[in-house]
Amino acid sequence: MKKRIETEVIHSGYSSDQHHGALAPPIYPTSTFVFPNAETGEQRFAGEQEGYIYSRLGNPTVKMLEERIAVLEGGEKGLAFGSGMAAVSAVLLGLTKTEDHILCSQGVYGCTFGLLQMMEEKYRIHHDLIPMTDPEYIEEHIHPNTKVIFIETPINPTMALVDLEMISQIAAKHKITVVVDNTFSTPYLQRPLEHGCHIVIHSATKYIGGHGDVVAGLVVSDAETINFLASTTQKDIGGIMSPFDAWLLLRGLKTLPIRMDRHCDNAAYINEKLKQHPMVEEVAYPGDPQFRDYMIAEKQMDQPGGLISFKIKGDKKDAQRFINSMKLIKIAVSLGDAETLIQHPATMTHAVVGEESRAKMGITDNMIRISVGLEAKEDIWADLERALELYSNSGMTETETV
Repeated sequence: MKKRIETEVIHSGYSSDQHHGALAPPIYPTSTFVFPNAETGEQRFAGEQEGYIYSRLGNPTVKMLEERIAVLEGGEKGLAFGSGMAAVSAVLLGLTKTEDHILCSQGVYGCTFGLLQMMEEKYRIHHDLIPMTDPEYIEEHIHPNTKVIFIETPINPTMALVDLEMISQIAAKHKITVVVDNTFSTPYLQRPLEHGCHIVIHSATKYIGGHGDVVAGLVVSDAETINFLASTTQKDIGGIMSPFDAWLLLRGLKTLPIRMDRHCDNAAYINEKLKQHPMVEEVAYPGDPQFRDYMIAEKQMDQPGGLISFKIKGDKKDAQRFINSMKLIKIAVSLGDAETLIQHPATMTHAVVGEESRAKMGITDNMIRISVGLEAKEDIWADLERALELYSNSGMTETETV
């Protein structure tokens, strides 16, 4: 019987009957596994017998997590990595070779942008970053050597959305693999495989873990693709996840639905407050009916998420001065933690992106990204409002002085 996601995050991928009745999944902190005889070792290395060999090639605790995330995303199999970027790099390197082409959504995480640049410079794996809004424009940028369409939705940090169904239909026509970074949404809010996409990636450091105490990545796809990635780019490059990190993520996943509901509720409240403040120039939040991509959010997301980007009236120094006024909210990159986090994309997460490219992505010097946490929403707003008032008053004072 198919269970709802709130049940699957707690039970899928683990049976206490197989682990001496332990309610919590055990951690297997071993580097290698003993074979009963040499023939078993031969059969496992040949792939003729299931079983563990060496923790870089598979570990029981990690496997529990891989099975659970696969169920949540609706895929056949999952694969766990030591970081979100280990997952991204393994997928992109695994799917491409020299002179291939990757078509990307115009906005991507700064380190993904850096990876694409490195792949271009070192290995002649080419890429284009384009707006993924007009089907005809997208098709114009597909070449015979285009092997992957890589998208974020919502896009970091502009919150722009990409229509997953539209992209999947275009990709199917050209036999291109669609890879979606689903970090901002988690499978609780959005499941790209249901819309025809092929591979889903998570920086599990964020909402999947949810407590700011683990760095990890996850990939979900069909079994053939996952087996290929596991036996090539993961095995040979070695960006694996530790058993303890897998255990932390299994624990974090149990509260994912409850946490995401609270993140979304708090973010909706903060969005409304920011929109009404005279010192805020613009707010981007997928759940706002006035947001440009609101209809896409309604179509493919169960809820709009816990991330907001907004622009204050002013320049980079003004944005930094505002951020520095925080008392409750923490100045930090990353997202999805219990704590509300605030950061300046142009000089932090996307500092590696050149000024011209940032402008094309829509990342301005007065843009601020906030990961709305689990605190009382009134307290989060009180900190933002106080900082906005300080910023407003100091700006007026400077003008009067001049």
